[in-house]
Amino acid sequence: MAHVKRCGQPDPVTEPKHQIRALHTVATVTVYQAYSPEIGLAAARDGRFPAAWRRDRMTWIKPSFLWMMYRCGWGTKEGQEHVLAVEITREGFEWALRHACLSHYERGLHTDRNAWRRRLKRAPARVQWDPERDLHLQPLPHRSLQLGLAGEAARFYADEWIVSIADVTALARRIHTHVRKGELDAAQALLPRERPYPVGDEALTHLHR
Repeated sequence: MAHVKRCGQPDPVTEPKHQIRALHTVATVTVYQAYSPEIGLAAARDGRFPAAWRRDRMTWIKPSFLWMMYRCGWGTKEGQEHVLAVEITREGFEWALRHACLSHYERGLHTDRNAWRRRLKRAPARVQWDPERDLHLQPLPHRSLQLGLAGEAARFYADEWIVSIADVTALARRIHTHVRKGELDAAQALLPRERPYPVGDEALTHLHR
């Protein structure tokens, strides 16, 4: 899986607040997760999650490499020592977006709290928009998509959508080393090339205001 230089860091002044940015091809999109060695090593070796991976639990996938680094501490947090780049079908990713519900109630987007709760309970996927991160893992003004998959969505993800799984822990550690040394250009050059994901605004209207 190619991990090449981005087309520059997003401009915090002009970057849309809610926009999906990801490493993607015409058929796939790459998302990130971090796991213990028990799951991470087996998944990268076999290209699928092992039996220890629970299909009956919600799993969160992240198209942003740097947000994943913020979440797992560059692969240093316990139980998140192996960072996986999971390439999934765009068809599956977009199915999840269409069937997702925002993880929190937002006035003006939902009719009322009860309507939101009913939709959230039925939805097989949910979305959070958290501040995107820079190379120092500091928050940026625009948001990064976090996509939670449960029930049928988690099963589809594990059993049907995955195209490949790569362990990118070594990449994460190389980038982190450059950041610690103040070598930001070198770190930047190693980042995955995340570009705006070509999904129409209308496909996200139920997921943000």
